[in-house]
Amino acid sequence: MQVFINEAFSKAIKDYLKSVEQPKGVLYNSFLVVVIRLLIIMYSELDIVNPMVINDEDLLKNNLAKYGYSKNDLDMFFSDLQVYYDIEKENENKMIKIKNPYFITVQKELIDMLIAKKLNYNLKEKEVQDFYSLLYTPYSKNPLQVSYNFLMADDVLEIDNYFKKQMKENVKVVVPREKHLLNVKAYELLNYSMDQINNMDASEVDRVNHQVYDYFKIRENAINKEYLLDKAIEAIEREQNKVTSGNGYVDILLVMSIICTVIMVVGIITFIVI
Repeated sequence: MQVFINEAFSKAIKDYLKSVEQPKGVLYNSFLVVVIRLLIIMYSELDIVNPMVINDEDLLKNNLAKYGYSKNDLDMFFSDLQVYYDIEKENENKMIKIKNPYFITVQKELIDMLIAKKLNYNLKEKEVQDFYSLLYTPYSKNPLQVSYNFLMADDVLEIDNYFKKQMKENVKVVVPREKHLLNVKAYELLNYSMDQINNMDASEVDRVNHQVYDYFKIRENAINKEYLLDKAIEAIEREQNKVTSGNGYVDILLVMSIICTVIMVVGIITFIVI
């Protein structure tokens, strides 16, 4: 058998591929395959299976580290998975099978991976529910997992308690992103008051900023976009400061009245001089 990472992980992937079309079968619900299924919930089938298909161990490690789980911890996880497998192989030849402590250790490491994703990325509620449903707890809906948990664990609630404790204690602290404000005149031209802008969060301000740049026909990826915006606003202000009524007909009358006034003033001055 071609070994990828180690013998245990190679067998886990191969057993998963053999059994994925038979979700109620014993093999699909065996521990090594459940490990792969838990990894797929956190990452994706492509992230977990494809590196073995193309024989790229570094790619697998990079995929598993992308949510913040350290590569040193990954090496330990692979090592512990192999030890679990070695003990199980020894158990096959024994009349009285010993409990495998790495059954608990590997699950805790998988939970730690989930926590890393929770703290460093967007963890969806469905991912949490699907992940928990595959853990070996007395509350599992899978009788094969419930019975295996009773066989292997000294404390059948250990994984359940560890999962709930880690989920409760590791809460992602969201630091509000600072608002990026543009020229006040830009908001006023789009009929937004500064009170409205100040009451918005950063994402809402970003949306309004997008409207501003769109209004002025300025590309948002332009390096000097704020300079271009200021110049566009200055141009509008210059136009607004010109003597005009905003109505073409009225403007003609205004100009004619100015001309008539000038003519009258010139006539009066000429009359006085004469």
